Amino acid sequence: MVDALVREVRPEDGAQISALHQRVFGPGRFARTAYRVREGADATSRYCRVCLIDGRIIAAVRFTPICIGGTDGALLLGPLAVDPAYANRGYGRGLVREAMDTARADGLSLVLLVGDEPYYARLGFIRVPAGQIALPGPVNPERLLAAELAQGSLARLSGLVSAGT
Repeated sequence: MVDALVREVRPEDGAQISALHQRVFGPGRFARTAYRVREGADATSRYCRVCLIDGRIIAAVRFTPICIGGTDGALLLGPLAVDPAYANRGYGRGLVREAMDTARADGLSLVLLVGDEPYYARLGFIRVPAGQIALPGPVNPERLLAAELAQGSLARLSGLVSAGT
């Protein structure tokens, strides 16, 4: 990440992050099931990160605290957005790695996401066994992935995902 600054999201970053999401995902992003989990949750957590080059946000990732089957201590990753002009250079993976390291140090147990396994496998994500964890809406089970921050945590968690504290 040459000449890039990575830091936690700040309240004043909202407009730039929204514009980045619009460029990367378009208007259909709000219909995704993961957005249902985030409804009513704080827009940022201490794990949300941005990457700036020359003062402009070129990548952003959101992490939302969640409960799985009523048990807290997990995060929902997403959205992860990288400006197409900076794609495939490691900026997104760098944001995710840093945030996951912080979450692990804080004692959180698991990160869950709906995403592409080939991309996220490089970050330690594996497919969640079918039927073990459910989101409040349709999700392709092949895209429901998790990364353990604490060994054995995936096997101990099951049930419906809801926004956490």
